[in-house]
Amino acid sequence: MFREIRPAIVIMLALTVITGLAYPLAMTGISQVLFPHQAAGSLIERDGHVIGSALIGQTFAGERYFHSRPSAITDPDPNDATKTVPAPYDAANSSGSNLAPTAKALVDRVQTDVTALKAEAGGEAIPGDLVTTSASGLDPDISPAAALFQVKRVARSRGLSEDSVRALVERHTDARLFGLIGEPHVNVLALNLALDALK
Repeated sequence: MFREIRPAIVIMLALTVITGLAYPLAMTGISQVLFPHQAAGSLIERDGHVIGSALIGQTFAGERYFHSRPSAITDPDPNDATKTVPAPYDAANSSGSNLAPTAKALVDRVQTDVTALKAEAGGEAIPGDLVTTSASGLDPDISPAAALFQVKRVARSRGLSEDSVRALVERHTDARLFGLIGEPHVNVLALNLALDALK
């Protein structure tokens, strides 16, 4: 009987070593050599301190910064295990809201966001990604339309010309990959760092 089981055990152990150890170590080593920034998490530093990753969104508040799209990530409420509390952009708990389009909680949140954005809209249409969450809850990017929508507010609060802020948005707009894949997008953290660097 052992003669019949032995090949299965040998193959299982061999595949475990190959696919569980050798392959991941080889890919990690190759990525560290060819793409060290990306392999380390695409971390962004300022003044020698890591302030975020280009791959994970952050919450920006205040009039002086471009705002990210909403994040639906929640954590259990520490005071009541039957409830949840918002935990935006928590990379350890990536998720969407899983609410149906007709869910009252979702409709109420979107209406609240739309009402707040109408104050700065000036008659412009509000881009959808400023009021909707992504499936992961970690999206670091917004559409160029969402960034341009915020130009007036940011320029006014910083005492900058709208043209200079608009030009900054255009410089930080990434095109489709190879001209075909994905949509043009703006990384909010990179844009806000460039904004802080403006004189």
